[in-house]
Amino acid sequence: MNKIELQKDYSEEAVGKLNAYLSSLQIAYMNVRGYHWNIEGKQFFVLHSKFEEVYNNLNEMADEVAERILILGGKPLHSFSEYLKISEINEQTNVSSAEDTVKNLLEETQKLLATEREILSFASENGDEGTVGMLSEYIGEQEKMIWMLNAQLK
Repeated sequence: MNKIELQKDYSEEAVGKLNAYLSSLQIAYMNVRGYHWNIEGKQFFVLHSKFEEVYNNLNEMADEVAERILILGGKPLHSFSEYLKISEINEQTNVSSAEDTVKNLLEETQKLLATEREILSFASENGDEGTVGMLSEYIGEQEKMIWMLNAQLK
């Protein structure tokens, strides 16, 4: 057992999964920063503001995930070279059109959602209510974001 009464083997595996998720969050964060900085066109004002909201949320999520990793007894990854190796999300460069930025963000959000569901299931099977609670909140947010991004693309 670890300090919060979860099985040590579970905690170690959960830390690995959460570090991979943290890596995806960090790459998504930088991608959205790029979309925010480089967006051009008629939808500039709306998307520029929305991207700022999204990257602020991703930053907050990354902080919470890193803290959860520490609570489980692990160490959060903290270098982009490590993130790039294990992230489910690829870094994007030179994306500036409304359609491309929104499509990319939709794809990235769908990948985050899939990972969140996978980790939530694993955490639930192992009685890790702290991780379950955190991810349940994120899943609701990602589902809403996917709905909104699909509406934007119509």
